[in-house]
Amino acid sequence: MTNEYRALIISEKENGQFDQRVKSISFDFLPKNEVVIKVHYAGLNYKDALSATGHKGITRNYPHTPGVDAAGIIVSDSTGKFSEGDKVICTSYDLGMNTPGGCAEYISVPASWVVPLPAGISLKDSMVMGTAAYTAGLALYKMELSGQTPEMGEIVVTGATGGVGSMAVAILAKAGYNVVASTGKKDKYFYLLEIGAKKCISREEVDDKSDKPLLASKWAGAIDNVGGNTLATLLKTCGRNGNVASIGLVDSAELTTTVYPFILNGVNLLGIDSAQTPADIRLKIWEKLATDWKLDNIKDMQTIIGLDDASHYLNKILKGKTIGRVIVDLNI
Repeated sequence: MTNEYRALIISEKENGQFDQRVKSISFDFLPKNEVVIKVHYAGLNYKDALSATGHKGITRNYPHTPGVDAAGIIVSDSTGKFSEGDKVICTSYDLGMNTPGGCAEYISVPASWVVPLPAGISLKDSMVMGTAAYTAGLALYKMELSGQTPEMGEIVVTGATGGVGSMAVAILAKAGYNVVASTGKKDKYFYLLEIGAKKCISREEVDDKSDKPLLASKWAGAIDNVGGNTLATLLKTCGRNGNVASIGLVDSAELTTTVYPFILNGVNLLGIDSAQTPADIRLKIWEKLATDWKLDNIKDMQTIIGLDDASHYLNKILKGKTIGRVIVDLNI
């Protein structure tokens, strides 16, 4: 290794603004953790966009490198768990939040955060999936643990054109479910149908304004990226013994509901925390993503960029101007 490496550095200026710039920096910037990884690919997420704009609820201290997803090759591991040259994935935990993240040529993390790359997928494909597919997969895993099956009926996915939403649509379809994709972007209906949705609906159809505690059942379950009144509507319209997985809050963190969906229809509201999943479950989900849930249409869901373009695309993600997954190729 040289004495420096390239990274996207977010710096706080005296006027309270934040500067986003790719720089060559000393390896002293890396924390002294157990594992050093040479990053080949990183996936960009909404959380990275928040970190890059100075959101102190995501990242407390600057300068900082965002990137909650990284895949690459082991350089060193003081624990002996991995060998030099092993291909690995590191997503979630504190990576890219208060630990320098994947928008860099190298990361240093605890060994417990690292998962071996499953057979059957490449490093690049693992980042096209990344936290987005992992979160969607974890949602489906928990839904099925709670009794969800394709035979129960349609699953609706809200915020379906985003990174997590797109992956949820594709993974559910691969698992044999009939998927209804909800989005405010009607010009993206064809894209959603291509990646596995059976039909598309507007976001207004999952945004009930009636204040009724229950409505007629419309679907057997849901994966929700939106929160707020959309999540409340999904609970009111979910079929008996169905599952609603909450994985995002693009619209609102507030939830106003009654107990009726739970005590009259047996609906389960499942919280999906992908950041702190136990290692055994994390590995199980990744193995499913590499086998039973392996996506045939993954090339249709990616935009590949270089590190120098990461700042531009983080701003696009923040404004909801991207479709599918944005992948930083650290090899170009």
